Parts: sequence; C-alpha cells; structure tokens
Amino acid sequence: MALAQMRRRGSGMNYWPGFVDALSTLILSIIFLLTVFVVMQFYLQQDVANKNSALSHLNAEIAYLGQLLSMEKTDNSNLKDQLAQLHTNLTTAEGERGRAQAAADSAQAAAKAAQNQVIDITGQLDSAKKNSAAAQDKVTELSGQVEGQRKISADALAQVEALSQQIVALRNQLAAIAQTLGAAEKKNADAQTRINDLGQQLNLALAEKVNELNRYRSNFFGKLREILGDRPDIRVVGDRFVFQSEVFFDSGRADLKPEGRVELDKLAGVLLDLEKTIPPDLAWVMRVDGHTDVRPVAGVFKSNWDLSAARAIAVVQYLISKGVPPQRLVAAGFGEFQPIDPGNTEDAYQRNRRIEFKLTER
Repeated sequence: MALAQMRRRGSGMNYWPGFVDALSTLILSIIFLLTVFVVMQFYLQQDVANKNSALSHLNAEIAYLGQLLSMEKTDNSNLKDQLAQLHTNLTTAEGERGRAQAAADSAQAAAKAAQNQVIDITGQLDSAKKNSAAAQDKVTELSGQVEGQRKISADALAQVEALSQQIVALRNQLAAIAQTLGAAEKKNADAQTRINDLGQQLNLALAEKVNELNRYRSNFFGKLREILGDRPDIRVVGDRFVFQSEVFFDSGRADLKPEGRVELDKLAGVLLDLEKTIPPDLAWVMRVDGHTDVRPVAGVFKSNWDLSAARAIAVVQYLISKGVPPQRLVAAGFGEFQPIDPGNTEDAYQRNRRIEFKLTER
C-alpha cells in the first residue's frame, strides 16, 4: 500500500526544485542589491566627509580674511589720524601765509598811496611850469615896455629863479617817491616768493618727518623681532607689536608677572637704543594700548575699560623704572571696543586680550 502511494507521488509533477531555484535567485538578487547599497553608502560618506573638510577649510579662510579686514581697518584709522595731523599743520602754514599776504596787501596799499602822491606832485609840477611860463612872459613884456624898470625885472627874474629851484626840488621829490614805489613793489614780490617758499618747505618738512619716523619704526621693529624671536603669543600687526595679555598679566589682574617683566626688559633696552639714534627734533612716542575681550570683568575693576587702562599704565610705569623717558611714553585703554577677532570663541577672546606697542608721532 505504501509502495502504491509512492508510485502515485512519483507519477505526479514535482514543483519543489523550481521553488527552490526561484527562492535562491531572489535571495542572490537581494544580496546583490544590498551590496550595491552598501558600496554606494560608503562612497557617499566619503564624499560628504570631503565636502565637510572643504567647508571647514573655507570657514578658516573666511575667518582669516575677516582678521585681515579688521587689521586693514585699524591701519586706515591710523592713517586718518596722521592725515588729520598733517591737515592741522597745513592749516597753520596757511595762516602764516595769510598773514604774509596781509603784509603784502598793506605794502601794495602803501605803494598805491605813494603813486597817488606822485600824481598829485606831478600836477603841482605842471602848475608850477605854467606859472613859470606866465612869469617869463610877464618879464618879457615888462622888458619891452619899460627899459628903466630893471629893479622890477630883477625881482621877476628872482621869482623865476625861485620857481626853477622849486621845480628842481619837486623833481627830486618825484624821483624819491618813484624809488620808494619800486622798493615797495620789490618788497611785495619778495613777500610773495617767501610765501611760496614757506609752503614748499612745509610740505617737504612734513614728508621728511613722516619718512624719517617710518625708517626708525622699521629699525625698531627689526631689532625687537630679533630679540623676542618667533613666538606665537607675540606678532606684528601692521605698524604695531601685539603681545597677548597672558604674557604680562593673569586673568582679571593688572600686576605684571615675572615672565612679563623679562619681555619688557628687552623692549626697554631697544627703546633706550632707539632714543639715542632718533634726532631730538623728531617728536615721537611709544604708545602702549590695552585691550580686553567682550566678557564682563570680575574683581576690583569696574569695567573692561578700567582693566585695559590699568594694564597699559602698569606697562608704562615699568618701562619708566627701566630708564625710558616718561615724555616718550603714552598709555591708552580701549576696553573691549577695538577687537581684532569678532568671534565669540575662546580663541577669539584670547586674540582680543592683548597689549599693543606702536611707535608714532606725538
């Protein structure tokens, strides 16, 4: 009976191998699709990572360009200060020129008055000549009519002689007035020439002073850079030496640290050497600027402004104790209002906490 059942089963169609093959093909297709998906996911992750790296690099470049823009703005502010000082000097020179021009105008007025006087004297001279001609006619008429009236004729001749002498005196006076007029015109021309020369000398002097101070500033920065060396917390920004505040002070304090005094000793030595080389007529000062970050200050100081000013004064007082003349030093506190990095990260705060040294005009 069992054998009959097996025969009946063998005589029917067997579908099981077909199902097995189809299922195997489906599983292999799913595995292939999963493999393709995993590979694509891997390459997509790499592409996203590369784009994130490029984006970080672009952000770093944007931050660096922002720092350069801030430095350029600070340099423009310094150049504007110098330009304002030059405008003040030019205004003073123009005032002197105006006074000289007023003197020249006064001389011209005197010359014009003298010229009017010459015209008046010339009129008197013409009148005297007419009187002399009339007197001469009268003498001729009297001589022809009365031979015997020699006394009257002699008096008439004496009058003619007196008139002639008066004419000579008037001519001499006219020559003197003409000479005075020429001298006044020459004085006016000399005054105008002197005004032009003063303007040119002032422009040359201003340019020479600026160039001379720039030369000494370059020498000073070169020597200071050699002494301080290549340190990450000390850098040159435009025409200033910038020290991080941590070099000289602890957080929230205005007392110089021992390592900060060592750096200031180097700076004082360079300043004393510089003072010996700069001519005494060149008005220069070393300006010490204190800066803080934007975060509120805690401790004995009421504000960041007080803290920055106290730090600048502490540096100046120490340089004075090392022999630097007080008239060559200026202390200024800027608080948090002149940042070089507008960010709100810890690195930005650290860059904004700084002490700057600038060699500039007084």
